[in-house]
Amino acid sequence: MTPTLSPQRETHSDWVRLRTLILLRWGAITGQIAAIIVAYLFYDIALRLDLCLVVVGAAIAVNIAASSLFPENRRLTETEAMGMLLFDTAQLALLLALTGGLNNPFALLILAPATIAAAALQTRSAIAVGLATITMVSVLGFTDSPILTRSGEAIEVPEIFAFGFWLAIVIGVLFLGLYARRVSSEIHSMSDALLAAQMALSREQKLTDLGGVVAAAAHELGTPLATIKLVSAELADELEDRPELCADAELIRDQADRCRDILRSMGRAGKDDLHLRTAPVMAVLREAAEPHLDRGKDILFDACPAPGGPERQPVIYRFPEIIHALRNFIQNAVDFADSTVWVEAEWTSEHLLVRVCDDGAGYAPQVINRIGDPFLSARRPETERGKRPEYEGMGLGLFIAKTLLERTGASISFSNGKGWRGPDDTGPVRKGAVVAVVWPADRLIAPEGALGENVPILS
Repeated sequence: MTPTLSPQRETHSDWVRLRTLILLRWGAITGQIAAIIVAYLFYDIALRLDLCLVVVGAAIAVNIAASSLFPENRRLTETEAMGMLLFDTAQLALLLALTGGLNNPFALLILAPATIAAAALQTRSAIAVGLATITMVSVLGFTDSPILTRSGEAIEVPEIFAFGFWLAIVIGVLFLGLYARRVSSEIHSMSDALLAAQMALSREQKLTDLGGVVAAAAHELGTPLATIKLVSAELADELEDRPELCADAELIRDQADRCRDILRSMGRAGKDDLHLRTAPVMAVLREAAEPHLDRGKDILFDACPAPGGPERQPVIYRFPEIIHALRNFIQNAVDFADSTVWVEAEWTSEHLLVRVCDDGAGYAPQVINRIGDPFLSARRPETERGKRPEYEGMGLGLFIAKTLLERTGASISFSNGKGWRGPDDTGPVRKGAVVAVVWPADRLIAPEGALGENVPILS
């Protein structure tokens, strides 16, 4: 939802190592040599061994040159990766031309470079490799090159089968390319989204740690500041006959008081501030909503036990994941609400439910079943774009929030409101988006006494 959380995407070719393509080519070379030897020695196939070995030797030479000139852990650029795959396609096509063309049962292996390109390269490069493959296969398909035995017998499939082989390979290039491209895109999107989720969690964790540091500083610096104040006061008394030095001592005392007041305002509860780790559920909900309270929409809070639940408001663990995820849900609700957002909590002895809903237009029917997938790209109507032009509709924020909450043991559901009002049947209609988050009580609710006892702060 928030584009700032999206990591910078890399080109797919940057993830392909030279070593990977070199090892794949060595495997292909081994298979080509084995097929040539078996066909020549055991099946009496008449082959131009000199030309076949020259073609295979070209692949060997390229592999040796690549291994010698570049480090094997080098990440290939887009152009380099495309060039290597085009070479593999051309080398295999030339070898097939010398060994029967599409009459050769190994012709289907020409699909491999195009499939790798679809999975690893950008769209333009993948299309280039695919078109080159189709062109070479078409040349092979319409060139009469039967397999001959050394006795002169021709081994050739009927024309209808030859056409079928050509058509199957062309369709295979298209189908496997699209299939590999789709799966690869899903994997890359999920990888990017998980990285963004880790970044968001890391940011929230740093904020929580900062609160602990502030509380610890307020506690640990109290004694030295008190010592400075005491000594400066004694110096001021002893230097009454020397006004310049007395003024300096009084300044030190005043600044020590100022430091004490600053630290007290930053973290009065001391080093082990239990509120940094646990808080009442309503306090957590208000903290999550705090950045959006002044954005022109009414945010109404409600916390009550479900039928049969304990009356006392539960104290929950203040996980950074929960703060960030609920803040994201509330941000979305405020963005798309007409006037009002509801943030509600219900609990029983077994579960805790938090619900965020609004009076906006709700989720679009065509995407409601896909909410929570990363990089959701369904286009919005022009009216919705005008309401929130900066929103790209990628779904990344919802994915991050859903992933973070699931790590805390929650289950999340997305739906649209049924058009009902509050208990008194007045006020705005809850007809917009509804996000319901349910935790088992033992995963989130802190035990009794987690907040400790109130201790007076001594001045």
